[in-house]
Amino acid sequence: MYGPVEIRTLFFASYKELLGTGELQVDLPAGATVSDLVSALRSRGGAFTVLPSTPAVAVNMTYTDPAAVLSDGDEVALIPPVAGG
Repeated sequence: MYGPVEIRTLFFASYKELLGTGELQVDLPAGATVSDLVSALRSRGGAFTVLPSTPAVAVNMTYTDPAAVLSDGDEVALIPPVAGG
């Protein structure tokens, strides 16, 4: 089995405001999925609990499924729902 993967996690709009940061490096075990990343973030508690369990996510600028496996160096953007009228 390979070592941990480092994921560059980006937060936009309301997520960025709530979390007080636009970017966070997260280390996950090899074979981790987008869903694992979201769970790891939510488990940090505090403001991170506002993240939905299945947010809209883009990996390397492409919208993807929560079951997608992440690779070392991937950039994951968590995109909040957009309100409008």
